Amino acid sequence: MAIPRSTKLKPQQPTSPIRILSLSIAFVALIFILSSLISTTHFSSSSYNKEDEVIADNLGRTRGGKENGDEKYLYWGYRIDCPGKHCNMCAGLGHQESSLRCALEEALFLSRTFVMPSRMCINPMHNKKLDQSNIPVLEVGWMATSCAMDSLYDLDLISQKVPVILDNSKTWHRILSTSMKLGARSVAHVEGVSRLELRTGKRYSNLLLLNRTASPLAWFVECKDRKNHSAITLPYSFLPSMAAKKLRDAADKIKAILGDYDALHVRRGDILKTRKDRFGEVRSLHPHVARDTRPEFILRRIAKWVPHGKMLYIASNERTPGFFSPLSVRYKLAYSSNFSKILDLVVENNYQLFMIERLIMMGAKTFINTFKSEDSELSLTDDPKKNTKNWQKVVDGMEEKES
Repeated sequence: MAIPRSTKLKPQQPTSPIRILSLSIAFVALIFILSSLISTTHFSSSSYNKEDEVIADNLGRTRGGKENGDEKYLYWGYRIDCPGKHCNMCAGLGHQESSLRCALEEALFLSRTFVMPSRMCINPMHNKKLDQSNIPVLEVGWMATSCAMDSLYDLDLISQKVPVILDNSKTWHRILSTSMKLGARSVAHVEGVSRLELRTGKRYSNLLLLNRTASPLAWFVECKDRKNHSAITLPYSFLPSMAAKKLRDAADKIKAILGDYDALHVRRGDILKTRKDRFGEVRSLHPHVARDTRPEFILRRIAKWVPHGKMLYIASNERTPGFFSPLSVRYKLAYSSNFSKILDLVVENNYQLFMIERLIMMGAKTFINTFKSEDSELSLTDDPKKNTKNWQKVVDGMEEKES
């Protein structure tokens, strides 16, 4: 019987403290590099359930066309405008859409698939339930602090123009896995790099993934000068027209009931913010808006645009019940609250409601906004929408109108 030969073990030398320290630093550095990319997505194996995974995978794998192995991706953060100055408390829908449109434009310019956040943050200030009828109601709001992005937008429709995947899809997880394996050969954290260099520079153009999360700015700040309308690839109307199908269907039903109608968007609420100067004078960034959006002034302003007896749909953030009732002396009035049987089936937050109302306003024969975005548009006030932080004396009466 063979007897195993005993082997003499060499005594182990004590590990050098310097070597231990070096290995520890290298290990921590490796963990930090990997976790920095993962943490920006706020993902873990428990961050989504199986049902979400299946839905997200179906959205992410096929959207924007067939995969051919040559796709490149643009990632801008797990939440719109974050990192940025709006991380602690998100902005309203319009502000977030400006940033989202900016990111989509960037992806379009770079010929990359955009990795879209799977959820949009909802600002509680913009999530109140409003009722413009004459029946007083308690001020209540929806409780949600965020909503699924595909509950707001038709992502397949968006992908016909700009391919997108959600950041909770299997596709995105496969990209993360690949980029971690390849390291610097596949991913770059870009900050302060021009979009032209990102598209044409050899250092960036062939990388699998560009990560814009490094920027400390709100997303829309990265975009080109938005006053140069000839350079804008995606117009303001792009995202409103990309509303989710159930929202578009609800808007179509309401438009069919309204028939031949005109529409008003009356912005009050937060835009009426005032403050007193050192002399006690009340001042505002929009000195005429409080006056110009009162019913008696609206009647005077729109008389030349809206015929007597016309159906007039009013969308507003004014909280006073019956505030616009004086307009009924000349027009047939309609509000979202008149269509609760349709809206209650699909609306879960005020962002969805506003998206439906935008579609209704876009379908009006004559649409009058609070502010002008273009010189050719109709508006209730001549105050500019974007003010240069010039607090002016509030005008409350007819003096300037008559002069």
